[in-house]
Amino acid sequence: MEKYIPDIYQKNIFSINYDNLISRGIKNLFFDLDNTLAPIYEKRCRNEVKELFKFLKNKNINIYIISNSIDVRVGGFARELKVNYLSSAKKPSLKKIQKLITDNGFPVDQTAIIGDSMMDDMLVGNLIGITTILVDQISKREFPFARIKRIKEKRIQKKLRDNNLFTKGRYYE
Repeated sequence: MEKYIPDIYQKNIFSINYDNLISRGIKNLFFDLDNTLAPIYEKRCRNEVKELFKFLKNKNINIYIISNSIDVRVGGFARELKVNYLSSAKKPSLKKIQKLITDNGFPVDQTAIIGDSMMDDMLVGNLIGITTILVDQISKREFPFARIKRIKEKRIQKKLRDNNLFTKGRYYE
């Protein structure tokens, strides 16, 4: 069950203490797209996200959007935000993300993943050994396959809560 527990849990991407991450040596941030950066029905990036990414780039942080969504969706956001991306990542599969880390020479102790899914983002990050940061999903509206994963995720969260390992809504850093 521990493989689903995030290292950090915050309400959203804006409540994360990025200066603290930087002081801990984090130089590479992998952001999930759908329901982390934007709801699934939005086709354009919100100004707050643009400002956050500008702030992070000024701090010399490498930013990637890593998403299971198709290239046309992920690429559009990435171009708007002027960051690199990996679409059709097939999370929780490790293959594409491990290749990205290896090809770019990103040390795992300097890399973090930020996402809204314990079943995808937290599992991948924990299995690879990077810092994992869970945020609440932006919208309840999801792609059909994601809804199925959320059912299993709720069962996992109940087991974690019952064992005092993780409680949804109890934020920590």
